[in-house]
Amino acid sequence: MSNMKYQAELDIRYEKDVVVMGGGPAGCAAAWAAAKKGKKVLLVEMGACLGGMGTAALVPLFLGFTDGQRFLAGDFAKELLHRMHENGSSVYRENVGETGGGFVIHAESLKIAYEEMLLEAGVELLYMTRMVDVLSDNGMVQAVVLSGKSGVYAAKAKVYIDGTGDGDLAAWAGAPFDKGDETGGLMGGTLCSLWTNIDWSRREPGDNRKIDQAYQDGVLDSADYHLPGMFRLSDTVGIGNIGHTFGLDGTDDVSLSKSQVRGRDLLRQYTDYYRKYLPGFENAQLVSSGAFMGVRESRIIHGAAKLTLEDFINRQSFPDEIGRFSYQVDIHASNVTKEKYDLYFEEYNRYKYQPGESYGIPFGIIKPQGLHNVLMAGRCVSTDRHMQSSIRVMPGCMMTGQAAGFAAAWCVDNGGDTLDIPAEPVREELKKINVYLP
Repeated sequence: MSNMKYQAELDIRYEKDVVVMGGGPAGCAAAWAAAKKGKKVLLVEMGACLGGMGTAALVPLFLGFTDGQRFLAGDFAKELLHRMHENGSSVYRENVGETGGGFVIHAESLKIAYEEMLLEAGVELLYMTRMVDVLSDNGMVQAVVLSGKSGVYAAKAKVYIDGTGDGDLAAWAGAPFDKGDETGGLMGGTLCSLWTNIDWSRREPGDNRKIDQAYQDGVLDSADYHLPGMFRLSDTVGIGNIGHTFGLDGTDDVSLSKSQVRGRDLLRQYTDYYRKYLPGFENAQLVSSGAFMGVRESRIIHGAAKLTLEDFINRQSFPDEIGRFSYQVDIHASNVTKEKYDLYFEEYNRYKYQPGESYGIPFGIIKPQGLHNVLMAGRCVSTDRHMQSSIRVMPGCMMTGQAAGFAAAWCVDNGGDTLDIPAEPVREELKKINVYLP
């Protein structure tokens, strides 16, 4: 591979207290929390809306707000759900799992809810803008380099929050990370989708029950037994969590491009599958696919603490915990084999809780090793692979996000190193917004 030298002088277009990279649920919660403490916050999002996986990627469900007995995530999440409903969502409640079920997402209502909450808090939003570089020295980020329609420029902050999902900011600044299983395998991604002309009254449970038949008939080109399926949005409309794109690396642009193409091909195949084999879907019509691939796993950044499967098994509590969470282990297969699906199903049913049970989230998992003015939020926080598959879902991302936002605000007020931020002032702020901290 040849190379060339490129050098440019950049305008510093933004100087803020806090810069948040990524406008998904983690980044939104972080920006909201920091702004609520009076900080000047810039949130940078590569897409054209807030919400990430739940909006642009059309992921169907919020899972993990409750432990089946109490609401865990606090006022940011409660207000978001309320506003989504007020903005037009019918919010059908699906009975998913044993810990209180999930909330079906109405993407357009959710986009507005996020914007309302962040703009009212005083966050400055910057859409359709990508981070293209991180300028750092001895673990201190000096600036992030951004690219948009107006060109390439820099943004500076006292504290930076990585809400990219993939840990881009932390990794590019030099933080160590893991990625995938012992062979490098990563969970399959999904291109989620919006459907209409569904007769829900005739729907029978188990969308995957005809997979073998469809594969034998040549309707599907692979027998992917893991089919979460279709979730009801309104009387005739559903959101599909359908098909896996295996071999996806969410940190590689070529891999992402190939997966988008594969995801659209799978939706064509599953259109035939639903129409031919499943009652109630004979006239189902694919309306739209997500603007982004639903990526479940990429980098896990090493932090000052690490959440492990042992913590899940022990329902662990921590003196510095920033929340408690209750979603089960949910490691989707990395390939299409029946063995991988059987392992997924076995772990999914083994590592789950009864109502009222949860594990603590230690403060240290949002502090990237070796970085002194950076915090993490979302699915890149410091865990083992089993726990990443639990805390990666959107309510878990909000919980680490709001803690990161309050921590960043404390750091701006008090100076010092993000690795040294004490937990107690952050916990006090979380208690004020009714995060469950027994």
